[in-house]
Amino acid sequence: MSFGFSIEAWGERALFTRPELSVERVTYDVITPSAARGLIESVYWHPGMRYVIDRIHVINPIEFSSVRRNEVKAKANSRSMRRAVQGLEGLPHLYTGQEREQRSSVCLTNVRYVIEAHFVMTDQAKPGDNPGKFCDILKRRLRKGQCYSQPYFGCREFAANVRLLEDGIPIGVYADLPERDFGIMLYDMDYASPNDITPIFYRAVMHNGVIDVSKSEVYR
Repeated sequence: MSFGFSIEAWGERALFTRPELSVERVTYDVITPSAARGLIESVYWHPGMRYVIDRIHVINPIEFSSVRRNEVKAKANSRSMRRAVQGLEGLPHLYTGQEREQRSSVCLTNVRYVIEAHFVMTDQAKPGDNPGKFCDILKRRLRKGQCYSQPYFGCREFAANVRLLEDGIPIGVYADLPERDFGIMLYDMDYASPNDITPIFYRAVMHNGVIDVSKSEVYR
């Protein structure tokens, strides 16, 4: 039995922030594998399983737009939070009205993707857990439109619609484009060591509208 699946995701806007341009947000040209995994985890997540992105199909044209958004320029102090948990001082606070500032963002518009993925079992799976059980739960939630949190494209204000694709992958506008190289993109974050979180990158090349993530080389 195969435990792979395909999900169609679409929305009005998307912003997959390039880490090298962190002040004024500029998006990657397409969705990153980590963002695609986050979409699926919004529908169903369990510590006994881990999603792996295989392929990303770019269905709609890649179009950009520039917007200005209100953002908070400060961050809550982690040291103050630890001391508050220990009962050594009061809860830290942040007044968004005083810390608000406008920033420009370059976003994607009218995005639509098909994400092919599968999952693997982890060492946190319990004796009663099995791949068939997880697959049935995930597909049932996708068919009913259920989710633990609203799926989004990069930033929470850019909501995404998702559905289980069971009627064949639609033909995208880039189906006849032999190759398009998007360069080095973020693949995922390695959280193996809490004190040393490592970003992982990969070379994103689209052939006939499809980025084959499973065959791409990753860089740490």
